[in-house]
Amino acid sequence: MYTLKKSLGQHFLKDEAVIDKIIAALKQDEFTRLLEVGPGGGALTKHLIQIPNIDFKAVELDLEKVTYLSNTYPVIKDKIIHNSFLDIEKPFKEPFTVIGNFPYNISTQILFKILEWKDEVPVVIGMFQKEVAERAASKEGSKVYGVLSVLMQAYYDIEYLFDVSNQSFNPPPKVESGVIRLKRKKVDIKAKSERAFWILVKTAFNQRRKTLRNALKSQFTPEVLQDEIFSRRAETLSVEEFAELTFRMK
Repeated sequence: MYTLKKSLGQHFLKDEAVIDKIIAALKQDEFTRLLEVGPGGGALTKHLIQIPNIDFKAVELDLEKVTYLSNTYPVIKDKIIHNSFLDIEKPFKEPFTVIGNFPYNISTQILFKILEWKDEVPVVIGMFQKEVAERAASKEGSKVYGVLSVLMQAYYDIEYLFDVSNQSFNPPPKVESGVIRLKRKKVDIKAKSERAFWILVKTAFNQRRKTLRNALKSQFTPEVLQDEIFSRRAETLSVEEFAELTFRMK
């Protein structure tokens, strides 16, 4: 058996109905390589290893869980990467799908790591703390729309699939959860450069209560700042509007 480690944010999924819905969502897109992040006690793993004709790997930081998984599911003994997802190199040379009940204490960092690999990761099915899932999927005008929303949606179409009750876990976390699907966009947004886009978005939301005219005065000339768009606040701009603005930066 294994123990639960609060320091690693471990809450293990036990609800088979939820597990079935996650697996069904995964199977809606074709894939030949699959990386599971944080398999823990193997709630998803036991289903994933039964999918035929795929190259499967899992990344798990907790040595106790690595040992447990290797003993319980011998077929994956040499397919487990014992490390933090945030510290690994790309596990495959070719494109791969990512799935996981992601550790809540590093959820946002996980999404930004996926952005680093965006050209190799066409699909992600992930369970996150509900607040993070909603932020990733939210559209302009929403109270939770922010840096994460804009930067992720510049490269991925994000769909909020369903809520997951905290009672679906052992032990129950103090927060609710949500499952989202990320699908890589066929065409990237058109921006001056990726660096300019990231700087613009982060600067705009750094002072989200201010109008863009005040929040972005270091990035544009006084003449450009007279445009009406700068009377708005960051959370009202679409991903495309942010991208268009990059061409007018200093």
